[in-house]
Amino acid sequence: MTGSISILGSTGSIGVQTLDVARNLGIRVAGLAANTSIDKLESQAREFLPEVVAVGDEKLAKVLAERLDDLDVEVIGGMEGFKRVASIESVDTVVTSIVGIAGLIPTMEAIKNKKNIALANKETLVTAGEIVMSEALKAGIKILPVDSEHSAIFQSLMGNNINDVSKIILTASGGPFRGKSSKDLENVTLAEALKHPNWSMGSKITIDSATLMNKGLEVIEAKWLFGLDIDKIKVIVHPQSIIHSMVEYVDGSVIAQLGSPDMRLPIQFALTYPDREHNNFSKLDLLKCGNLTFEEPDMETFPCLNLAFEALKIGATMPAVMNAANEEAVGLFLKEKIKFVDIPKAIEKVMSKHAIINNPTIDDILEVDLWARQKICEMNI
Repeated sequence: MTGSISILGSTGSIGVQTLDVARNLGIRVAGLAANTSIDKLESQAREFLPEVVAVGDEKLAKVLAERLDDLDVEVIGGMEGFKRVASIESVDTVVTSIVGIAGLIPTMEAIKNKKNIALANKETLVTAGEIVMSEALKAGIKILPVDSEHSAIFQSLMGNNINDVSKIILTASGGPFRGKSSKDLENVTLAEALKHPNWSMGSKITIDSATLMNKGLEVIEAKWLFGLDIDKIKVIVHPQSIIHSMVEYVDGSVIAQLGSPDMRLPIQFALTYPDREHNNFSKLDLLKCGNLTFEEPDMETFPCLNLAFEALKIGATMPAVMNAANEEAVGLFLKEKIKFVDIPKAIEKVMSKHAIINNPTIDDILEVDLWARQKICEMNI
């Protein structure tokens, strides 16, 4: 079991649940980081007494530093603060749960400092998967998935040869609009889109689940985590969210990982791997599950999933552009400035305008990220 952790994004849904796991297992929390939620950060700092707390907003960092003046804690603002939290000497695992490409730079800093990564930030591998996995290999560190789907694949692969895999099957709940037609989605409200049927998540990820972009990001992430070609990665809709994902082997055997829809379970496994520890979290009762059903994803009604497959096929900087366009479009929808159905339209427009850069550096990725965001802002959607 990991001895000491830092959490990038400690006030978000994954961060809060990670602290619950740490509380339950007695894991030391040496670093906390969040963008703006200093009230939550203060409360967390007073409970867990970390060495370093980082706040993305530098002005708010100064406010928090004054509030925590009675504690022996270093408070740092901006990206330098995030990088500091990612590189604390006493830490052996960094939980990266910041939403968006903002998680890329501190994750690279953690890898550079030979910290294992408990990865909950999809965008790190979506935008720079080849670079991140290469640097992790050089550093000799583990990247352990926190997403329930990738954790399920990881667990279903344990003890088996990756060369014997026929395909991996990522399950999707289908989100709040499963079964709806394109016409039905024309006037859905923000409140309706934020009402996920199974999972409790942050607003951005919840909207991504509603558009199926979340599953598209997971497809790209899976390619880099498990080193598989795109034709070996499949998506299937499983509304009950009991089977978190599956692996089909060349002999026809399918190994699945099941559990309650509780994110603390994959978080805990990432922090205790290769061991398992007792907890008091929700347990799966198969007798109460009812029927487990499966269906094909509707890529016509939910084109974001297809856009993600297309971005992965093109490769190079296209996944980073797709991701940035999605982040900005979702942000506009969360502010109720565009319609739900405008999200994939905006992403597709930006992707069509992008001249890809082969073999990109991190700087290239950050540059096209800014370019894509600017294009969204310039659009008259």
